[in-house]
Amino acid sequence: MKKTTFNIFFCTLFLVFGFNLFAQTEKKPEFLTKETFKQKVWNFETHPNEIKYLGDKPCMIDFTADWCGYCRKIAPFLDEFCKTYQQEIYVYKINIDKEKELRDLFQARSIPVVVFFPMQGQPAATKGALSKEQYIQLINEVLLKNKPINPK
Repeated sequence: MKKTTFNIFFCTLFLVFGFNLFAQTEKKPEFLTKETFKQKVWNFETHPNEIKYLGDKPCMIDFTADWCGYCRKIAPFLDEFCKTYQQEIYVYKINIDKEKELRDLFQARSIPVVVFFPMQGQPAATKGALSKEQYIQLINEVLLKNKPINPK
């Protein structure tokens, strides 16, 4: 009887904890708020006249909204980039309906707007939905500066 109880206990532990270790976690872009944007990207209140990127690797930020069809069209690309380039770049999203100050700061009224923050230099932005290949080209040229990619 004790052996059965022991087996049931460890099987239950595996189902609760162990299964999650083997399951692949879905890597998705992180949604930024004004506060997390100021911590991870640029504190525009401290440095309003100079963009000082704060990240430890380049990032791309998608200004998006739930109601935007074109935003939904590019969302799978961004999800894929989040996984493929996870060692090289960060992929973030900002909901323009919730973060109006950030929307206004980047003049992101006609969406999607994707802003690319390289480690050095000025950010670059695109308006409208681009193809997956166009985004890959921008990642390589603006963020990675044509460095070799080491996808995980």
